[in-house]
Amino acid sequence: MILTDLLVIASRFVEYGGAMILFGSSLFLLYSRPFAEPISPPGPVRVKYLLTCGALGLFIATALGFLAQTAGLAGSFGAAMAPETLKAVLEMNFGPSSLIRLLAALIAIFAALWAPPGRGLWLLCCLCGAVACASFSWMGHGAATEGAGWLLHLAGDILHSLAAAGWIGALAVYCVLLIKPSQSASEQKALCVSLAQFSGVGTALVVVIVGSGLINSFFLVGWNPSAIAHSRYGQVLAAKLIFFAIMLALAAANRFRHTPSLALALGNRTSAATEVARLRKSIFSETIIAVGVLALVSWLGTLAPVTAQ
Repeated sequence: MILTDLLVIASRFVEYGGAMILFGSSLFLLYSRPFAEPISPPGPVRVKYLLTCGALGLFIATALGFLAQTAGLAGSFGAAMAPETLKAVLEMNFGPSSLIRLLAALIAIFAALWAPPGRGLWLLCCLCGAVACASFSWMGHGAATEGAGWLLHLAGDILHSLAAAGWIGALAVYCVLLIKPSQSASEQKALCVSLAQFSGVGTALVVVIVGSGLINSFFLVGWNPSAIAHSRYGQVLAAKLIFFAIMLALAAANRFRHTPSLALALGNRTSAATEVARLRKSIFSETIIAVGVLALVSWLGTLAPVTAQ
């Protein structure tokens, strides 16, 4: 069913985005200090709205994705609601994993709506997001491997999701902070400090992404270039790697060019508006590419791996 396939891909895209915002954005706020001191309310409040939207998106998309995937297995949306069908899917991996994400999203929704912005909220949303990100591996290719390497593949898949979430979630916070074109001097200084703090963490995240990606590729793709090039999975994966390379290039420009230029302008007490504008454009571009990566990952999850063909 084409409709259910498209709904599954769309719901996974929103699920991935919501879970990564919950985990990655909250994690970033726990180790970084992106807000000007003394803390101004608008920044933390805007991030709280971001986490609320991420949790709501995760909850709604998980419910729709569960319905669409069940309908695909049952043959129709009507049959998906039959008690025997629901009982059967709850015995499959995607059933319990969907329920876990629904629960994690629900907890995060209540926390984001009622708890004040601060470390307590960041920590709870971070934990909910981590559970949601890990649950994707339970229903995906990472849990399908059999034999001696199943634990290595599952661990690699979970680490891949968490590291990607750490990167994309930080970008989401920066987009919220930079949505206002003009920044005060204190805001510019806080931005520069947080970028320096993220640079080391970002490097570690990239190392984990590359390492865990190689593990996943070993189990899902293999080392046959001809098979990779002629399979839909391999072609979509290649597009994802191109997007990833573009993200790396933009991240490198932020770290080695735009951030030092901003720090130099602040140190010389000159106008840093130009440097902030360049940084803003680069981060927005990197975020747009990240959205493309998530779309491709959502598609990959519905395709048979090269090693299974």
